[in-house]
Amino acid sequence: MPKKKSVKKTARDFVERANELQQFCKKAEPADLSDQEISWVYEAAMIKLHAAFERMVLHSIVGAVNNDTRILSKVTGTRFPKHLTDEVCEYIVTSRRYFNFNGRDGLIEALKLFLDDSHYLVKGIRDSAHKEALERLFALRNFAAHESAQSKRVALRAIGQARVRSSGAWLKKQSRYLTISTQLQKLAKVIEAGAPH
Repeated sequence: MPKKKSVKKTARDFVERANELQQFCKKAEPADLSDQEISWVYEAAMIKLHAAFERMVLHSIVGAVNNDTRILSKVTGTRFPKHLTDEVCEYIVTSRRYFNFNGRDGLIEALKLFLDDSHYLVKGIRDSAHKEALERLFALRNFAAHESAQSKRVALRAIGQARVRSSGAWLKKQSRYLTISTQLQKLAKVIEAGAPH
């Protein structure tokens, strides 16, 4: 029988990575860096935070399916065996492509392909307490990574401002990066608390 994937560990790993990235930003502040270089530090941290969050969500879906295939069977209308390996579950979720979604709403849609509305992962991501942090994570990461006019418009909408030079320029002020990171860690703890393993 395959070993069950630990969603609790996945959530704890995200919190650990988020804390490491917070320390990375904190160490850069007193360093002899220009204002632009500090902005780049925060952009790099946001890109890495996004990657860690995306990994947590993917592994959480895989773990949820791995731990209870009845949910997947119910949602898809296809009967799956009780025991699937992590690799098979990941293949089902990704179909050998990148795990990809468009923003918070796209993430919720992606989750609902494999999980029902009552699942702790769907409920946690959908919870309005995490909405702002998620929308800012996705928008500011995209702006940092792409620097396009479209990504800038989405970032401006997410932060509720009319102008911004860059993601990093906005994130480095008023503990904004820390606020987003801390809120995402709270979401990870909700996921950890809801997970059976």
